[in-house]
Order: sequence, then C-alpha cells, then structure tokens
Amino acid sequence: MDPLLVITNSDAGSADQERLDAALSVLRANASVEVAATANPGELDGVLHRAASRRIVVAGGDGSLHAVVAALHRRNELKDKVLGLIPLGTGNDFARGTGIPLDPAEAAELILHGEIRAVDLIVDELGEVVVNNVHAGIGAQASRRGHRWKHRLGKLGLGRLGYPIGAVLSTFQPPHVRLHIEVDGHVVVGVDQPVLQIALGNGSHVGAGTELNPEADPEDGRIDVVISRSLSPRARLGYVLQLRRGEHHERPDVINLKAREVSIAGERFWCSADGEIYGPERQRSWHLEPAAYSMTLPH
Repeated sequence: MDPLLVITNSDAGSADQERLDAALSVLRANASVEVAATANPGELDGVLHRAASRRIVVAGGDGSLHAVVAALHRRNELKDKVLGLIPLGTGNDFARGTGIPLDPAEAAELILHGEIRAVDLIVDELGEVVVNNVHAGIGAQASRRGHRWKHRLGKLGLGRLGYPIGAVLSTFQPPHVRLHIEVDGHVVVGVDQPVLQIALGNGSHVGAGTELNPEADPEDGRIDVVISRSLSPRARLGYVLQLRRGEHHERPDVINLKAREVSIAGERFWCSADGEIYGPERQRSWHLEPAAYSMTLPH
C-alpha cells in the first residue's frame, strides 16, 4: 500500500477524534500513515507542498473535501492525485452519493481495498471549484436559514436537522427569481419565466441526505441540472415534500437536463456551493472538468 497523508481539521471535537482514531488504526495496520491537522488555507497549502507522491486522505466533512480539492486545483496538482475520504462531517453528502461508508473504520477499509476511479469536477468562471453541488433559489435560501439552525441544533447533537428546517421555512417565503438560463449554449429558461430553484449536481446529495440531484453521477462527464418552476403555494409545498423523498425531479414543473456548461443571469440571487453561501449575484457560469482527479471508491 502506498504511504498515506491523512489531513484533518484541527478544530475537530473529541467525538470526531475517537472516530478518527478508529479509522487510523485500520490504516496503520496496512500502510505508513502521517496525520496532519490544519486550521486554515495557509497550513493546508504547507501540508500539500510536502505531500510528494503520497495518497491524500481527507478526514472530515464536505467542507474539508472541498478545501483540499480546491487547494490542489489552485496548485495545478489535482490531476495527479489519488484522494480518499473518511467522513467525519455533519452532512457527508459526497460520501452518501458515492457510496463511501459513513462509518470511519469502514471508510478506512475502503481506502485500502477500494477501486481508484476518475471523478469529475465543476468549475466556475472565476476558477473556483464545486466538488458536489451548487444551487440558487429556494435551496440557497434554505441553506442560509439552515446554516443558522445547524449551529443552534448542533449544540444538542441535532445539526443535521438544520437543512430540512431551513427548507420548510423557505417554502413560505420563497425567492422566486427571474433568470436567463443557458445550458450548453441553448436557452432553456427566459428571464420572463420565474424559477423556484436551479441546482447543478456533480454529486446527488445535499443537506445531510437530501437527494437534490438524484440523477447526478460524478463519473459520467456531465453536470446534472434540475430547474424547478413550482411557483404556486401548493406547488411549492409539493416540491419540498417530494424533495425530501427524492421524487421532485419527476414533477411536470421541473426540468431535468445533463450539461457540460451552464450559465445564469438576471435578478439578484444567492448561491450555495458545497455548503458555502455567497452572493448576491447577478450572473454566474460553470463548466465541467471531466476526470479531474482520482478517488478511491466502492467497487
């Protein structure tokens, strides 16, 4: 087994440390392992600078995975790397979508015995990466509200309820946005047609298990695009309820597409990319970089 560099979050709590220790025991029984804890982008960059040819294992949540992939992409070193993931976050949505075990010890076994495969990456017009998902509209509003609830409930060990609560609250004050949406150069929604949400998925899950892009596959060379035009109060409620069951994409007022490039422009909107919220924006675009890096995944 190649030597491993395990990158952790230095702010992780004692419960995460116990779970990490269980995974490290599995890895150390089969490989040479160095553990590096990082607290900021500068420290992460320093760790990656001395990674050499070692396989990189991200021990953390979706945010930690995003940080490592983004740093390697900026360093132009992503293509040559093989990554593994030990899920220690609240949502672990990329792991859910790819079948990586949520139990850290089982995830460590996968790193040792899984299959190395190429994984796609979404990149925006500024060069920033999206590992899992980016969305605008009701989903971003749910994330903004859910982020606050996640912190409140996290003190009680119920942080994963933040996104569902945010989604329900957003149903009653939805951000209908008028957007001009182009997919692979073709106009699919005009600025005169309000949308409830647009979601671009490389991975399928967001918000600790919600299948926002059920058809997304990070190995298929396409961005999965879901556009909701569920505008009436009844339609909005139906959309949210079906979203929780992963059935919203079957609605007649939802557009499902596969794409290599997507651009949106129009009224001010907020985005949520890999759980990070930014905005307000007036125009954004994204494209796919197929087979951007390699990852150890289930057979």
